[in-house]
Amino acid sequence: MIIALYILVGIVFLVMILAAIAPKSYNVSRSIEIDKPKKTVFENLKFLKNQDAWSPWNKKDPNMEKKFTGTDGEVGAVSYWKGNKDVGEGEQEIIKIVDGERVESELRFLKPWKSISDAYLLTEAVNENRTKVTWGFSGKNKFPTSIFMLFMNMDIAVGGDFEEGLASLKSKLEK
Repeated sequence: MIIALYILVGIVFLVMILAAIAPKSYNVSRSIEIDKPKKTVFENLKFLKNQDAWSPWNKKDPNMEKKFTGTDGEVGAVSYWKGNKDVGEGEQEIIKIVDGERVESELRFLKPWKSISDAYLLTEAVNENRTKVTWGFSGKNKFPTSIFMLFMNMDIAVGGDFEEGLASLKSKLEK
């Protein structure tokens, strides 16, 4: 009985240490330059439905169920998806638009696990015919999920998808 108590205390102590050192937040972003004027790029990016043309997750499940509510390209527009194990289930809501500069969204993942992240698309003029686009997302790691983040790197997990999506966006817009 005493040995079991020591083991239990040891496990609790280990969990407390892991929780203390685990990352409490994440921020992943990637950028690309597109040979199009900033206004043209931004007008494409602010619409949720346009993301289907370049989203890496669309390629992972082209048959996923999708629903759109609200007025696309405006605050309050929501894109819902339900797909295979590679894309899960969730929704994206536009929560802020700084015209010509930034689109902010809240990503609400429902499956395979529940979480909320903040996503953003930024445009910055490099010159009158070239635009830098930055795509990113950030969020908080709550206990006990934070412990799992010691063994999973969000930058590695989604950074490649962001790179793929931005390359596809560049290809589509530069045609």
